[in-house]
Amino acid sequence: MLLKVKYQSSKKYIRLQPGFTYLEFISEVKNKFGLPDVTELHIFDETDTAVEEDIFLELIEANPDICLTVCDSAAGDAHSTSSSLTDTMSLSSSDSDLHRDLGIPVTGSRLSTGAKNKPTTEVSESEAAKEMVENALRIKPGGEDVLEEYKSEKSLQHRTRRQLVNILASHMTEMHGRIPSRKQKEKYALGIITLFPSLKDPFSPKGYEHFYDGEKGTGYLAWRLKTMSRSRDRRPEKVATSPQAQGPNRRRSTVTVPQQLDGDACREAVSFLLHCNDETVIFEKMKMTFQHRQNLVHDPQRTTDVLKTFPRFLDIKGLLNQDFQLLFGAQTASKLLEKWEIAFKPKIIDEARHLTRSAEVHQLLKAAEKLATNDETNWDSDMASLLLLLHLLPPTAGRKRTKISPCDAVDKMVHFHKSNCSIDEHLRKREGKQPYILAVGRTQNNIHQFYIVVDKHLIPCQATSSLGAFDELFKSHYVFNLSYDESLVQLYTFVQTAIYSIDATTTSGSPRVCELRAKFFN
Repeated sequence: MLLKVKYQSSKKYIRLQPGFTYLEFISEVKNKFGLPDVTELHIFDETDTAVEEDIFLELIEANPDICLTVCDSAAGDAHSTSSSLTDTMSLSSSDSDLHRDLGIPVTGSRLSTGAKNKPTTEVSESEAAKEMVENALRIKPGGEDVLEEYKSEKSLQHRTRRQLVNILASHMTEMHGRIPSRKQKEKYALGIITLFPSLKDPFSPKGYEHFYDGEKGTGYLAWRLKTMSRSRDRRPEKVATSPQAQGPNRRRSTVTVPQQLDGDACREAVSFLLHCNDETVIFEKMKMTFQHRQNLVHDPQRTTDVLKTFPRFLDIKGLLNQDFQLLFGAQTASKLLEKWEIAFKPKIIDEARHLTRSAEVHQLLKAAEKLATNDETNWDSDMASLLLLLHLLPPTAGRKRTKISPCDAVDKMVHFHKSNCSIDEHLRKREGKQPYILAVGRTQNNIHQFYIVVDKHLIPCQATSSLGAFDELFKSHYVFNLSYDESLVQLYTFVQTAIYSIDATTTSGSPRVCELRAKFFN
C-alpha cells in the first residue's frame, strides 16, 4: 500500500505491507525522511486535525488517498498552535478564542468586561481548564446536578461521575470533532481535578490519569470517546509492551537483613531446619537463609520448590510474617492492622452504602456494621468490610477472560470450610495456584483456625482474626513471588498502594482504583 506523507516542505510516498501497524508506519517515515530513531513524531490529516494511534488505521481505511503531514516534537507544537481545529485554548490565544473554546458567547461572558484586555498568559493552564469544564457543565443538561452534588457532598458517587464523564466527552466532540487530540483530552482531565479537587488521585504523577492517561490512551474520558466512535470493523490489537515488574513480582533489595549463609553453610542450615524442633532456632535459621529463599522464588525454574525446600512454613506460624518484614521493614508490615479500623473500614462502609443494594451487599453491610451478630451465615465485621471493598473494586473483564461478579470472586479470596469436613478433599477439588484464605470453623462468624492455601499447601496463620488472616494472605504474594489473582487485581492493588504504600507512585492502577483512593485521601 502507498501512502502520501509530507514532512516540512517535502512530500514522498511511503510503501507499506498489508496489515501494517502504526509503529511500522512511523518507522518507515523516519527511514524515508532520514530522521533519527528517537524522534517523536506527530501526525495531522489534511484538515490539520491531530491523528492519534488509536484511530490511525481506521482513518487510513476510510481515506486511503489522504496526504498525512508529519512533524517532529518541536514542530508539532508549533503546528498545533497554528491550527484552527486543534486546541484554541493555548496560553498565547486571545480572550475571544478562549471564549469560543469554552462555548461561551464573546459578548456575554464575564471575562469580556473588566478583564477584557488582560492577556491570557496570566491565566494558568489549570484555571483555564477548570473554567472550560465548569462552563461545559453549566450549559449541558445534567451538569448542574453534578456541580450541586459535589458542592454538598465534596465528592461524587459512581453514577454522578459517569454522568460527568458522559457530559464532558459529548462537549469535547462538539468542540473538537470526533477525534480530539491528546492535548485536548488532557486539558479536560486537568479541568476535572481542578474543579473537583477530591477527585484527584494523590498517587499518580499528574493526579488525573484515571480520567485520561496520555501515555497509555486509557481512562474514563478515553473509554467514553472510544465507545462513542466505535466502528463495526474490529481494530487490530496494539503491540503489547512489557512494563517493569511491580507489586509481588518485583525483585527487591531487602530493608534490613541479618548475616546470610551461602554455599555449604546454607545447605547445612536448610537440612538442619528439616529436623529442628526449637522454634527460636527455626526462626533464626530462616532469617539466615532468607536471601537463598528469595533467589529460589525468583528463579522461574525453581519457584515451585520453595515449600519443599522450606517445609517449616507448613507447621510453624509466623515465618511468613517474618519474611515480609525482612523485605519491607516492621513499619510497612504493620500498616494494615494499624490503619484499618480508623482510616479505612469506616470509609469503605460509608462508600458501600451507595452501591446497588443486592442481597449480598445488604447482608455484608449488616455484618460490617455489626447489626447481624446472631446470623451464623455471615462473616465477622472485618471480613465483611473487606468483601465490601471487593464490591467497590469488582473484577474487570480483560481480553483473555470474561468478567465475573464480586460474589463469584469472593471464593478466590476466602473460603469457609466446616470443621467437621475433610480439608484434603477440598484441596483435591480446588484449582489454581494463587493463594487464598481457608477459614475453618463451625460457622462463618465462629472461625477457630485460618490457613493460607498456596498451591494446595496449608500454611497456618499466626493471626486468629479475619483481618490478620487477610494481612498474611496479602503478604504471601510477596514472600513467594505470586501474582495477584486476576479477579482480585483491583482489590490487591488498592491495598498495596493505599494501605501498605508499596510502589504507590509507580504501580499502574485502574481508573476505579485511582478514583477510590482519591475519595479516601482527599
